[in-house]
Amino acid sequence: MPLSRRQIYRRRRITVFGGLALVIATAFYLPTTLLAPLQAQAATVIPVSVAPGAPATVALPSYGASAIGAVGYDQLLGSAGTSDPLPMASISKVITALVVLEAKPLAVDESGPDISFTQADVDLYHHYLALNGSIEPVKAGLVLSELQVVQMLLIPSANNYAASLVNWAFGSEEEFVPVAQAWLAKNGMTSTTVVEPTGIDPANTSTAADLVLLGKLALANPVVTKIVSTDTIKIPGVGTMKNTNALLGVDGVDGLKTGTLEDFGANLLFSANYTIGTNTIQVVGVVLGGKDHDVIDKDIQTLLTGVSAGFHEVPLTTKGAVYGHYDTPWGDDADLVAATTTSALVWSDTPVTALVTTKPLRLASAGDEAGSLHFTIGDRVVEVPLELSATVDDPGVVWRLTNPVALF
Repeated sequence: MPLSRRQIYRRRRITVFGGLALVIATAFYLPTTLLAPLQAQAATVIPVSVAPGAPATVALPSYGASAIGAVGYDQLLGSAGTSDPLPMASISKVITALVVLEAKPLAVDESGPDISFTQADVDLYHHYLALNGSIEPVKAGLVLSELQVVQMLLIPSANNYAASLVNWAFGSEEEFVPVAQAWLAKNGMTSTTVVEPTGIDPANTSTAADLVLLGKLALANPVVTKIVSTDTIKIPGVGTMKNTNALLGVDGVDGLKTGTLEDFGANLLFSANYTIGTNTIQVVGVVLGGKDHDVIDKDIQTLLTGVSAGFHEVPLTTKGAVYGHYDTPWGDDADLVAATTTSALVWSDTPVTALVTTKPLRLASAGDEAGSLHFTIGDRVVEVPLELSATVDDPGVVWRLTNPVALF
């Protein structure tokens, strides 16, 4: 039976509109599938564990107060004795030097301005002589540089030169004291008291913990670091003087400052430098209230033997080691690998924890950073970049057209 005119028109409309719909759908589908971003792919992470080192054995003296720390370590490595403030004696001169150098800065190998000495400085010599303090010769008309005067108070520990230095820098000892106390507060040494610049007054007191912090502050100043590591110095018009620190150059010791009071005992603020594997460590410690310097020097040597043995170089990563993997639906895969070989110096049996963080991946080239590995060691964090071992390319036209669901 022949189709009616109405049926013919209906079929034509279906054909036309169907074709139009197909054209529209194709026009939408093709660019959408070919240009749409790929779904971000998450990495599969491999768990990481690091074995701790062996516990350290550190022999701290039982008398007075003592503490040991290290540059880069916020917490003390060990402490013993009282936590109360004790007389600093001539360790006070480290504070004096740092306070003066903040007010009158010197660059390394810079001499600084000249300081002229007068009869008032000769009177200071006789004042400290009467107190049985540590002194060095001075005469009216002597002219030394600022650097030389700082050397005089840190190497032979001359009380008279410490007093002359603060008189030059601040006008008087009375004007120096509040500046020193403000410096102490600013630098977190809240258990330390300074009433004069030399330490001959037993009211100049501090705790072992504060003095370890002082040692770190001193080592952060390159001028002071160079001075306290100097064994012997010749000052024109004064003479040749030897450092009062008898441990200098022994068992890695490279500073810092002695202190002695007849009615209290012997003190030593010390630093020592060690190379352990490929890492270096600067140890800072203090012993207060020993019988004499022979006793505390021997005890410090024993202490340092245990401290140097208590640091371990722990391997963290090897370049190229795999810590994760990306699997893509279109068949391009890549490992997440360490960008560098890394180790860390770990104190004693401090735990080492690791956390892998990754980035969602679409397209990337081999060597692109795609995450990081965070090692937490006590209060320190070591971060190692993680990169792709292979390139992740676009899957291409055929895959995109046949896998639209994976695109959205």
